[in-house]
Amino acid sequence: MASNRSESLVKLAERLRLYNPISTQSSKIQEFVPKNQELGADPIPNNTNSNRAAVLVCLFEDPQGHLRVILTKRASTLSSHSGEVALPGGKVEEGDADDIETALREAEEEIGLDRSLVDVVTVLGSFTNKKGITVIPVVGILWDRNTFNPLINTAEVAALFDAPLEMFLKDENRREQEREYMGDEYVLHFFDHETENEKYIIWAITAGILIKAASIVYQRPPDFQERAPRFWSRNRQ
Repeated sequence: MASNRSESLVKLAERLRLYNPISTQSSKIQEFVPKNQELGADPIPNNTNSNRAAVLVCLFEDPQGHLRVILTKRASTLSSHSGEVALPGGKVEEGDADDIETALREAEEEIGLDRSLVDVVTVLGSFTNKKGITVIPVVGILWDRNTFNPLINTAEVAALFDAPLEMFLKDENRREQEREYMGDEYVLHFFDHETENEKYIIWAITAGILIKAASIVYQRPPDFQERAPRFWSRNRQ
């Protein structure tokens, strides 16, 4: 199985395993199947409420060796964020051991991504939206895209697609809007992406998470000023 793994993707996985926004105690590259707690995944208390969620930033290489990330368009019938582009994921449910399990479970339920195909390599710092929901981005690698046979839950997902991760660092196909919330002036970024004759707009927290993930993966800041809203980091863990 290891022979199917590109050298560049293996090196990326090794580097990302060292990234821990919560603790800098780890100084060694972890094994390829680490324990969740070694990745900084927070155990979820028994009395957790609906104010916590996790999303999966699932990366894979295309035939040219470029990194791409899996995204969904939410169903138009959903009560919140209907029709918007999102990362696979959702709210914590009773029985979830940690944020990693939440992200993997939700991805399996939404798009049929078997959790055994995803190699979780790190957990990023949290983002909190205006409603007070704290979102934990879980980064995983899909070693072979051909092993993933999507099974879309149409009650939740209208479309499944992927986009180049590096696009979230570029000033191309990007628009921005200045916003203000409780005295905080910030910028929202909108990334336009077209694939298979369909057009998608990636924005808000999803864009913010992907800018952060791309900055870590490519080890450079974006070609534009972020000016992210302060409330995104108010509960950062």
